[in-house]
Amino acid sequence: MTLPIETTPTTASADSAPERETASPSLGELTTLRVGGPAGAYVEAETEAELIDAVRTADESGMPLLVVGGGSNLLVADEGFDGVVVRDVRQGIDADLEDSCGTDGACGGASLRLPAGQDWDAFVAEAVANEWVGVEALSGIPGTVGAAPVQNIGAYGQEFSGVVASVRTWDRATGQRRTLALSELGFGYRTSVLKRSMRSSAEGGPWYPTPRYVVLEVHLMTRLGSLSAPVGYAELARRLGVQVGERAPSVDVRQAVLELRGGKGMLLDGVGGAPAPDHDRWSAGSFFTNPVLPAELADELPDDAPRFPVRSATPATSTGPSLGRVDESLVKTSAAWLIERAGFTKGYGVAGEHSPARLSTRHTLALTNRGGATAADLVALARAVRDGVLDTFGIELEPEPVLVGVAL
Repeated sequence: MTLPIETTPTTASADSAPERETASPSLGELTTLRVGGPAGAYVEAETEAELIDAVRTADESGMPLLVVGGGSNLLVADEGFDGVVVRDVRQGIDADLEDSCGTDGACGGASLRLPAGQDWDAFVAEAVANEWVGVEALSGIPGTVGAAPVQNIGAYGQEFSGVVASVRTWDRATGQRRTLALSELGFGYRTSVLKRSMRSSAEGGPWYPTPRYVVLEVHLMTRLGSLSAPVGYAELARRLGVQVGERAPSVDVRQAVLELRGGKGMLLDGVGGAPAPDHDRWSAGSFFTNPVLPAELADELPDDAPRFPVRSATPATSTGPSLGRVDESLVKTSAAWLIERAGFTKGYGVAGEHSPARLSTRHTLALTNRGGATAADLVALARAVRDGVLDTFGIELEPEPVLVGVAL
């Protein structure tokens, strides 16, 4: 059964698509941190052909390229970006459903195709409403579908890699479309082949700050059902009243995740009933990734340091969303715990409480713009936190956002 939810065509010929160049906004208008100077040129792509044409034209002219989705994972310099900024504004979901049930009681699944510009949380809400299982714990994450496989987004024990079948891309190196299957995407903790293809000329490729592979469309495969994928995060399991590895109604999982994220200031204004404005939400979400350490190094952490299992990004079974196998050689610890134990409290600012850039008053892992902050202010704060943790624990935190024109 085909469910045509799609509102904008996701495929088109790339042979003769005109660019839709408009007045260049500042990057502060396009990013959730609300900092960043002007773009050299700005193009909104309303079709796949327009997206490809804009990317190809920039590459052929030797112009730096920045493809923007929701702008929730970018910190752009105050000087702006002297190149072409391309924003994919396509929305839509094309769903093909299989209703048959097997002898084990498991029913069919949904084959979903989404353009890269599709808003991520709007898709998750649609998935939960239609009982497409496997993304419910990823509720409230800002950004677009196209960014999800690049970063292998994850939260509360669930990762994007658990539902992806393939990703169709534009390969900037060959000037051709290329579809990457799950086995080719090289997913790991907050990484993928797509992300690893993002290299500057000094690193052997002119693919920064946009990767070599520009996501055009994502193909997902989900199980059908009213119960979630196995809950893989203790905090979420406690909120739901279940054990880790058990299932819960997907509707309840989404609501619980939105409440947890809201309590940490990790929702955009207006999402999940979040009031606006709230400067704790002027952020890029978690600014640092949780360190993944060799088990022997994790043993050197204080006894009360959080320790989480590191699971494979590939599900343990191919029959539907499931938890990946645990890698006993690795341990993940909490970046927020390290930050707090290194002396950085909620609301910390380099220049005290009047600092325009400060840690969130709800969660120390988020760097926030309190109004009027510059990219330089945020970099100074990030550098202070990173260096403090390194001095205290010998662990160097890695930034999660893409840094454009700035560096720690």
